[in-house]
Amino acid sequence: MTFDGMWAELLPVGRDPQTGGYRRFAWTRTDHDLREWFAAEASSRGLDLTVDRAGNQWAWWGDPDAQGPGLVLGSHLDSVPDGGAYDGPLGVVTALATVEALQRQGFRPSRPIGVVNFVDEEGARFGIACAGSRIITGVLDADRARGLRDGDGRTLAEAMTTAGRDPRALGRDEETLRRVGTFVELHVEQGRGLADLDRAVAVGSTIWPHGRWRLDLAGEANHAGTTRLEDRHDPMLSLAAAITAARDAASGQGCVATVGKVRVEPNGVNAIPSHVTAWLDARGPAERGVRAVVEEVAERAGVRPVEESWTGPTPFDPALAARLAALLGDAPVLATGAGHDAGILASAGVPTAMLFVRNPTGVSHSPAEHAEHADCLAGVEALTAVARELAS
Repeated sequence: MTFDGMWAELLPVGRDPQTGGYRRFAWTRTDHDLREWFAAEASSRGLDLTVDRAGNQWAWWGDPDAQGPGLVLGSHLDSVPDGGAYDGPLGVVTALATVEALQRQGFRPSRPIGVVNFVDEEGARFGIACAGSRIITGVLDADRARGLRDGDGRTLAEAMTTAGRDPRALGRDEETLRRVGTFVELHVEQGRGLADLDRAVAVGSTIWPHGRWRLDLAGEANHAGTTRLEDRHDPMLSLAAAITAARDAASGQGCVATVGKVRVEPNGVNAIPSHVTAWLDARGPAERGVRAVVEEVAERAGVRPVEESWTGPTPFDPALAARLAALLGDAPVLATGAGHDAGILASAGVPTAMLFVRNPTGVSHSPAEHAEHADCLAGVEALTAVARELAS
């Protein structure tokens, strides 16, 4: 099946007809349907499917155990709440289309080529981004992973069990890591770098340091209509301080930060909240600046933040990036503030590169996320050239 055929099949899966956004969360029925789709596409190309200890799917053209570490392409299929169609799936579909193109051309790779579908990259359900790659590299402890809870209180272990997976298998996966000689992830750009440069494809240089912090803001429940203002202990005021501090501090440090998720208790319109839990996302070109943002938010909101995840600055293999940029006609080389499984593998010592496909508006994690059809095909062409170069 061509790129267009695969893309058309994926478009309706997990899409909300009201918002046009996607809710493709890990270890749900929708996730099951996506995994089945991936398995079917792998089978149709004669690829051998394996599943690692975290549930990531790997489709192999060739045997990485017998023929040595392979070249792996791919990304993820899950989404943020009401996310766009391109973040993740574009990388998986282009990887499968690349294998198909090489097979049609009669190309004989000198090393195995794999396509991966990483599970739970966005962390939308259990709160840890890149969970699938973090688990197999040992960055995320298996016991902690099993105990992660979603908004309904279900643990990751319970969700995996319901989905037919054994959570006891979670842990660093040496066998899987030995199979990956080089990893290249294609992704829609989550910014306007390529649009401003009028180029369709870029090569990634580095991922900014980034993290997520939980802010627990205590208050006192009371009646919204009878409690005097001076007698109120309203945690929403601390939340407001945190939100404005995030914007001000980020601007001052040359970073970006936002409070994008909030839980209010008891969440009644006529009740002063007893407690607010908020999550801060902060990123920037340097760790010092990001940490300074978090410190200022904590000071102004009067809270001690709990660090739930942190990823330091992650450079991709500079020689590999230069090689691919030259191969693709002196493609631009751009940094990104978005985290990716590619960054986790790079930190684990895997030679890694990223390709970005132009996003004309720069909007991502939204139904407005977009890439032109011609640019998607340019991405397939670029990834095919890269695979041919690295597997010859």
